[in-house]
Amino acid sequence: MNDDALLTIAEVLAELQVARSTFDAWRSLGLAPECIKLPNGKLRVRRSALDAWLATRVEVAEAS
Repeated sequence: MNDDALLTIAEVLAELQVARSTFDAWRSLGLAPECIKLPNGKLRVRRSALDAWLATRVEVAEAS
């Protein structure tokens, strides 16, 4: 798969299993993965940006 493939927002939402309203809230708070705005106003997310964003959200369980 191409690491720099441009994903549609629908593809990102399906992968993350979140509603569009949740994604929009994350964007307004600066918490969403970096988006690219096309000249037609549509948003895209690079596969590499989504993977990097997910990697920063990995939680490590604390040892007891």
